[in-house]
Amino acid sequence: MNKYRLAITVVLFSVAFAFVESSVVVYLRDLYYPEGFVFPLKPIGTGHILVELFREFSTIIMLVSIGWLAGTTHWQKMAWFMISFSIWDIFYYVWLKAILNWPTSVFDWDVLFLIPVPWIGPVIAPVLISILLIVAGALILRRENTEGGFRAPQLAWWLAIAGTLCVLYSFTRDTAATMEFAPPQRYWYWLFFVGFGFYFGGLLVAFSGESRRLDRGAD
Repeated sequence: MNKYRLAITVVLFSVAFAFVESSVVVYLRDLYYPEGFVFPLKPIGTGHILVELFREFSTIIMLVSIGWLAGTTHWQKMAWFMISFSIWDIFYYVWLKAILNWPTSVFDWDVLFLIPVPWIGPVIAPVLISILLIVAGALILRRENTEGGFRAPQLAWWLAIAGTLCVLYSFTRDTAATMEFAPPQRYWYWLFFVGFGFYFGGLLVAFSGESRRLDRGAD
């Protein structure tokens, strides 16, 4: 498939899938938060929790699948997954804003994910990560298409791991708010931006001129 047609297809899938995801949340909020979604969280029926867990797992499978189908090398597959996931994530909030006029601000809190424990945080956090993932995915595809391949230096991997640990802990540390339905503690923006800084540093390392020369030397 022509690369531009492929990109349009992935974007359209991601935007449409985001609407499907947001529509489910519209029904859940109408059921459990008829007065409007606010913290502290409310208990949800066991049956609904199980359905939600499988729905979120299925969501990841579908987004991985679109990346797998769109790419031809393992890095292309990863890049398309990153792009599709990020567009889906951003448009999830775009559709909720269009339907429910929520979030009222990018600093509104949301339940971001449920596996393996609930993740909570302000909307701006996953949106910033999604923007960075789109940039990273596009750069990987560009390197794959123009230079015949991409390889991440070891330092970039370590920075990505450090960033992931910081960001995930910032989302999951407040177990009382997610498991005991208590009011949430103040979000650790500082830890999130430390993690985001690690991610950004990994991106710079992966696509710097020096890493390119090292890759060529290794070849």
